[in-house]
Amino acid sequence: MAEKKKILIRIGSLRHGGAEKVLVTFLKNLPPGKFEIDLLLNLYSGKYLLEVPSWVNILYLNKGEMITTNRLQDLPTKAFRVLFQKFLKRFPGLLYQFILKGKKYDVEFAAIHGMRDEILNSLQKSSKKIVWIHNDLKKTEFHNYTDEEFRKFFGFDKILVISDQIKRDFENLAQNKFEQNKIVRIYNPLDTEEILKKANDETLDCFVPRNDDGVPIFMSVGTVFPQKGFDRLLKVHKRLLDEGFPHHIQIIGDGYDFENIKKLQHDLGVTETSTLFGFTNNPYPIIKDADFYILSSRYEGFPTVLFEAITLKKKIIATDVSGVKEMLEDGKLGLVVENSEDGIYEGMKKALENPKNFKIFDERLKSYEMPFELENSVQSIVKIIDEL
Repeated sequence: MAEKKKILIRIGSLRHGGAEKVLVTFLKNLPPGKFEIDLLLNLYSGKYLLEVPSWVNILYLNKGEMITTNRLQDLPTKAFRVLFQKFLKRFPGLLYQFILKGKKYDVEFAAIHGMRDEILNSLQKSSKKIVWIHNDLKKTEFHNYTDEEFRKFFGFDKILVISDQIKRDFENLAQNKFEQNKIVRIYNPLDTEEILKKANDETLDCFVPRNDDGVPIFMSVGTVFPQKGFDRLLKVHKRLLDEGFPHHIQIIGDGYDFENIKKLQHDLGVTETSTLFGFTNNPYPIIKDADFYILSSRYEGFPTVLFEAITLKKKIIATDVSGVKEMLEDGKLGLVVENSEDGIYEGMKKALENPKNFKIFDERLKSYEMPFELENSVQSIVKIIDEL
């Protein structure tokens, strides 16, 4: 019997983000015993820790909750973590000797683009190296990703990308066929059966059945930081209320910008008409209960949450960010709006003025089938690892 491949996977933490959820879904659906996996976290923290299969060996550089504020009492711990991680990045020999105990790996896997240098600077030159790109690095928010920085990703043996747009960006910088063959489009593993099952579980502490007041509910899910555009969503909410369009906004998620969004909610005077749920392990009953799912993001890679909304047959309004037209089939499955505050405003106003405009999406979603299966996505990645 062939010896199991030894794999090192690196990611920052297992907080409630899309890349983290995708990684854990992948691990949960691997055949136990197929590989010998060490999962190395910069910070042993996050809601998805409990979902990692028991056969995966979890290692970490630091332990404790993520510090998202600059409170005086937290600064020493925050500074130590940053310095310690930078030290090990600068001197990887110490990481491989003392934390990884000198173990030899067949494959080293950067589960997010931010782990690029850590994996490429590995002392184990014979290991095959994979990176999983979840974001559109061409967006201005990633201004440090010049063409030269992009080119560094070709140091990997395989570059997994989650949308056709990101694939094209890499292909345009590939200098030969050999580099082009490194780029692989992979659908994010998504467990639709689990989503449908969880959507019917209304025992959550945060779940409150809707009032029968006929007021439309727009809801959104995401880590609360500027990328997700929740500030834009609340400003549009206020604007539409002032114009006489009653509706509710619901936002599920937590993150370092949560207190700023909470303050904005208060400053706009919309605490009665908008709800910030914070994080929940199961957002699906709340999504199911809403009338519309709204994606207000400034940028994305391939917003998996839209496939979750599609699974639950929700009417969708989404800003035109990477992956959206691909997922919504150029507007056949949902309304794609300009990536701006005005775009979000026009989309929501259209829904509130004439909800019948969205009936066509209801009809199309009834017969829509996902372009992939969970098992196929997982097997595609397994095949890549097996063939390295």
